[in-house]
Amino acid sequence: MMEPAGDLRNLPLLPRDDDGPVFREPWHAQAFAAVVGLIRSGRVTQAEWSERLGAVFREAEARGDVDTGKRYYDHWLTALERLAVEKDLTGWNDLAAEKETIRENDHHRREDQLGHGHDH
Repeated sequence: MMEPAGDLRNLPLLPRDDDGPVFREPWHAQAFAAVVGLIRSGRVTQAEWSERLGAVFREAEARGDVDTGKRYYDHWLTALERLAVEKDLTGWNDLAAEKETIRENDHHRREDQLGHGHDH
């Protein structure tokens, strides 16, 4: 049986349990889903994805950042961003603007969770 993002056995560091991928943060699942969507749509092949993700891991290891699973999705996101730009699905400026929007929304969400929300 084929896994959602192709054969996940080709991604040996992927955090998972017996039921499949495991996500510690909501954005981990969103990044995973984005890659699954790109592969399913045919915009990216499993081979392209595996190659880009492997390159990011090799770069991290060369810097002495050996992944223990804690930064897996940071590397996943880096590979996704690079591939999306390479495939002309978005640009670096759009990615930077989206990151800022997400960061700002996250800040407000955390303030509200802590009871420090602002009445407007």
